[in-house]
Amino acid sequence: MSVPSIALLLAAILWSSSFIALKFAFIAYDPMVVIFGRMLVASICFLAIGRRVTETLHYHRGDYKLIVFMAFCEPCLYFIFEAKAIQNTTASQAGMITAMLPILVMLAAALILKEHIKKKSWLGSIIAVTGVCWLTLESSPSIDAPNPLLGNFLEFLAMVCATGYTIALKSLTERYSAFFLTAMQAFIGCFFYFPLLFLPSTTLPTQLHIGPGLAIIYLGAVITLAAYGLYNYGVKHLPANKAASYINLIPIFSVIMGWSILGETFTLWQVCAGVLIIGGVYLTQK
Repeated sequence: MSVPSIALLLAAILWSSSFIALKFAFIAYDPMVVIFGRMLVASICFLAIGRRVTETLHYHRGDYKLIVFMAFCEPCLYFIFEAKAIQNTTASQAGMITAMLPILVMLAAALILKEHIKKKSWLGSIIAVTGVCWLTLESSPSIDAPNPLLGNFLEFLAMVCATGYTIALKSLTERYSAFFLTAMQAFIGCFFYFPLLFLPSTTLPTQLHIGPGLAIIYLGAVITLAAYGLYNYGVKHLPANKAASYINLIPIFSVIMGWSILGETFTLWQVCAGVLIIGGVYLTQK
């Protein structure tokens, strides 16, 4: 296995654990506080090793527009949708919805980059979308998932944002290091989320909670710093659609972690829907 492939595999494992960490963080803190804290921790980490941020910097005129668009898609809009999704659905189901990303990237490549898509890939896309709809319709409200229909839809919107991020990222990695682009995501995300802390709907923390606080540090220092860095490195050295295919592993890891750590369960029909999603995605990639 090549180094970029290993990097993408590790990124998938880390991203799977982020759903669990978010569930823990939301126990005590408002979603906007969690996301801003995540961006702040990541920014501090980058500032601590700031010299590397400007290494291999080859700026081209107008690139700032693509960089801002990339960061606006993810982390800005992406984390808002994902935070609200995790509040309304289980970590396992949110992880299953991430299987839609490779298909959305494939569709974006066909529409924007005019890449030719085979009939088998279109068939796989239809199967996977059917599986996502089935998974959502089979979900019923519970303590951990008060509104799974809304939560799964919001996670799907997060994947739409991730598609825009991946397409923009592929263009930028030709001129910028994965380290620099990850740092830009953290800095722009930090400035984006800071004003949202003062919205009337945001509940600011009044005391420190150790467990949820450590989850925020983990999200910022490990997930944002390491997972995005590894993914950006993989996208830099592999085709965008092939790199996105590693996202298919997130549903598997997230279900295992949700079951083993949070005690989440799936019904028989939800398992069947999950298999349908993975099968459809596999068909598109094959």
